[in-house]
Amino acid sequence: MCGEMEEGAWESLPVKLNENVIQALKELKFTHMTPVQSATIPLFMNNKDVAAEAVTGSGKTLAFVIPILEILLRREDKLKKMQVGAIIITPTRELAIQINEVLTHFNKHFPQFRQILLIGGSNPIEDVEKFKEHGGNIIIATPGRLEDMFRRKADGLDLATCVKTLDVLVLDEADRLLDMGFEASLNTILGYLPKQRRTGLFSATQTQEVENLVRAGLRNPVRITVKEKGVAASNTQKTPARLKNYYMICRTDEKFNQLVAFLRQHKREKHLIFFSTCACVEYYGKGLEGLVKNVKIMCIHGKMKHKRNKIFTDFRQLESGILVCTDVMARGIDIPEVNWVLQYDPPSSASAFVHRCGRTARIGNHGSALVFLLPMEESYVNFLSINQKCPMQEMKPLKDSVDVLPKLKSMAMCDRAVFEKGMRAFVSFVQAYAKHECSLIFRLKADLNFASLARGFALLKMPKMPELRGKPVPDFIPEDIDTDTIPYRDKCREKQRQKALSEPPLEKHGERKKFLKNKAWSKQKTKKERKKKLASKRSREEGSDMDDEDMDELLNDTRLLKKLKKGKITEEEFEKQLTGSLKKKGTVKSSHELEDD
Repeated sequence: MCGEMEEGAWESLPVKLNENVIQALKELKFTHMTPVQSATIPLFMNNKDVAAEAVTGSGKTLAFVIPILEILLRREDKLKKMQVGAIIITPTRELAIQINEVLTHFNKHFPQFRQILLIGGSNPIEDVEKFKEHGGNIIIATPGRLEDMFRRKADGLDLATCVKTLDVLVLDEADRLLDMGFEASLNTILGYLPKQRRTGLFSATQTQEVENLVRAGLRNPVRITVKEKGVAASNTQKTPARLKNYYMICRTDEKFNQLVAFLRQHKREKHLIFFSTCACVEYYGKGLEGLVKNVKIMCIHGKMKHKRNKIFTDFRQLESGILVCTDVMARGIDIPEVNWVLQYDPPSSASAFVHRCGRTARIGNHGSALVFLLPMEESYVNFLSINQKCPMQEMKPLKDSVDVLPKLKSMAMCDRAVFEKGMRAFVSFVQAYAKHECSLIFRLKADLNFASLARGFALLKMPKMPELRGKPVPDFIPEDIDTDTIPYRDKCREKQRQKALSEPPLEKHGERKKFLKNKAWSKQKTKKERKKKLASKRSREEGSDMDDEDMDELLNDTRLLKKLKKGKITEEEFEKQLTGSLKKKGTVKSSHELEDD
């Protein structure tokens, strides 16, 4: 079924909602339904499987939260503490936290339901103990952590038994779940769940992978596609109707100046700034902290393990501020009152562009988005217009921008941490640019000016990397400074660096140890493998009849003997382990005999 984007009152639903559900909606100031809600809720509540596709920011979360509560409320047998009635799976922990907050508000009116959040960034043993103590009728989880919980029988949790009472499974941002490589985890999880259940798939885009998942996990699903009101089906715009989308053309070495000038003009507003890599987030986030004063600036990316949850929660509560991020924040995240989405680096895929923009102008609100493009990337505008039905208008570069790159260089000269972040950011950006999905527009070798790019990163010198090998960069003038002398501003870190510098280099037979340069880690043999191969080769050259298996056993016996001499194992343990090893060869020696050998 297909519907247009128009609002409706909750009372107009063909199914009656619980009074406490209505009360919770009023408290959240959701006075009217969005089309995806009006289309999905009745079907889900009437025991239909649904596959819903709607533009980002259209209110999909309530479209499954309300049916989950209604279905659990109508159960004949009330759920016990350890019985799971519903599972919601999301691709990122930020989205899981967000859904958990919405459910928490509703569950104030339904204290009989226990909910639990299972996401990365926390100790899984703590999650097991929390589940055993408090239970979990509704689970909100990321795929990896949920799969891990199913396998923790040894820790006293039999989640496979707990989910036998499952009524509802929801896969939110289903296309992203598959994009991020969670297909194997999802298949494992689905194997534990009962077949008799209601299943809902919610996504902003319909891909072939999602279609395969629909066929595998849903039974006779109702397909729901919601488009913007007044937009022809053949020209479906994938960004919110109230979003103003801009692009700015500027040179590589002017881009950061334009960004800083823009942020200084919009200090009282709330911004998301997207970069292509984690290293760029770290570097430019640090730079913005020093250049945009009196504004709260926070950074978040996928390599953060324990800080992400707190940073996300804190930024959502800010009235104004800047969140510097990667595409980990591009999908499904609902941050209140975001005024601008700034794309410093265009994303690797066209669909990601739309999802980034969708962090503003959500559920009928107004918002703006701006992408910075280099002169040779201007055709990307037409590409998005055709490929994603995403119209944009040009914003001219700001005339009163100040050159802040010298200040960024000064920061690198005063703090080795900033200098190293800049070098890593440059390398990561070049590597990401080389892998861009739209390689006809983003051409690394043909178009990218490395000298201008290095100036835009405020580098003190060019890094050594394979992409630059054999490419002279005469237009880039490195700073006249010995970068080895740049200290860390962190005194403890600098002390450790000086200690490492004072230690003599590793030597072997009077020569410095040689390291492999510019070789992928996957092609380098481990130290252990090299030693084993060398020993095997030596034994063959010397005419020994000892094969690799014998060599392994001899090394193992030697390790056991060392443990015995150091008191790490008793003589009884030594004899027992040694006996098991030597029985294979039909020979058993005592520890004293082995010492004599």
